[in-house]
Amino acid sequence: MAVAVAKDMQLWINGQWTDSASAARIEVENPATGETVATVPAGAPADVDRAVAAAKAAFEDGRWSRLPRGQRQAALWKLAELMQADIETLARVESEDTGKPYEFLSLGADLPFCIDNMRFFAAAVRDTHGHHAGEYMPGYTSLYRREPVGVVGQITPWNYPVLMAVWKLGPALAAGCTTVLKPASLTPRTALLLGELAAEAGIPDGVVNVVTGGVGRRLTAHPDIRMVSITGATETGKDVMRSCADTLKRVHLELGGKAPVLVFEDADPAHVAAKASLAAFCNSGQDCTAATRVYVHKSREKEITEALVEAMRSVAVGDPFAPGTQMGPLISAGHLEAVAGFVDRARAAGATVLTGGAPMPEAGPGHFYAPTVITGVEQGAEIIQQEVFGPVITIQTFDTEAEAVALGNDVVYGLASSVFTADVARAMRVSAALEFGTVWVNDHLPLTSETPHGGFKQSGFGKDLSSEAVGDYQVTKHVMILNS
Repeated sequence: MAVAVAKDMQLWINGQWTDSASAARIEVENPATGETVATVPAGAPADVDRAVAAAKAAFEDGRWSRLPRGQRQAALWKLAELMQADIETLARVESEDTGKPYEFLSLGADLPFCIDNMRFFAAAVRDTHGHHAGEYMPGYTSLYRREPVGVVGQITPWNYPVLMAVWKLGPALAAGCTTVLKPASLTPRTALLLGELAAEAGIPDGVVNVVTGGVGRRLTAHPDIRMVSITGATETGKDVMRSCADTLKRVHLELGGKAPVLVFEDADPAHVAAKASLAAFCNSGQDCTAATRVYVHKSREKEITEALVEAMRSVAVGDPFAPGTQMGPLISAGHLEAVAGFVDRARAAGATVLTGGAPMPEAGPGHFYAPTVITGVEQGAEIIQQEVFGPVITIQTFDTEAEAVALGNDVVYGLASSVFTADVARAMRVSAALEFGTVWVNDHLPLTSETPHGGFKQSGFGKDLSSEAVGDYQVTKHVMILNS
């Protein structure tokens, strides 16, 4: 059965579409056109309470957590198959809500990766790695059980709505948890559709609930929530930690980033430009792993700079549904203003904008901003130290390997980074010294379902993707048996 996309959507609670306790609605804008494409409920605290109650009942009676693992695996695999069957609809909704290029990103990358992620987590349900027993005291046998945490609250951002929803739901469901998911108000529709698809896949009522609107604080403070997972800004993550402290909830935080790209003298300029530019403009730069700070060896500054400027000037910006479009708009007028503000302040402080540096009204009626390259900035400058979250890269130089590492590490963030060099020994040394959860060598951006994704420092803690993500939604129980 193909998923139906209603113009005015409801909440998904306890296995059914449900009216909100609030009559207020949120308009969902297409950022490429400025038009309203749908409305969703501006949920109320009472909606969170109903969703949590449903998730708690579903967890406590074991309809999911105690379901035989083969049946849980089959349901998650079925969910992936349903997503595959509805891939064009989900991709269209994702592009309407976010402005992502439909062919290049939503249909070409995000949805296929989501489906692969869900298949991976379906397989992870039956993983027995780490289960063991032993005798550590005479007359006793100890067993280690990995139990689901319980009811989890999950908060997803607007930049990758369906992808982040899957990164949350997949490991939580694989671990046996039940969940209340709150998508970003700007981009809520694909998460709501996942709720309906989960039910069609055979996941029991109450296991997956989706509540829209400004209800995050009620979700994080709710006494029956045992863990909160959020992907978002670092300041938001700090607020979540404070809210969760009163009830000692577990927190799982994937936060901001300011990824460095270290380019050594033996790197190929054309290769660097192709990889770094894609990692800078992909998703309009609205990516916490985006390439943002390029540090190049002084001997190659001219070549690398020219190649990067040419690559950024060549990006096809425009209508997300037009063939060949590589970059769409920023998410909102407010965010366009924020990105432009970073660049304008850098320019006023003496930086040189080599290309871009301005909105692009010629690209369409939405919130378009030109791919931008900036030089002549100091390490302590705002545009180096703070997350711009737009298609903007800076270029600076270094003399030595040690200096390159020090510059790369010199931010509060620690999510992603990359190293471009033909020297394998150098790549090993530098990747070990960089304080980032991911270090790519001669590339920047690719992820796989099997490999963990998460940060150091103020980019948070906890892992998305991989079996490590499933483990984050479990707690170890020690069972000690007297056997004599």
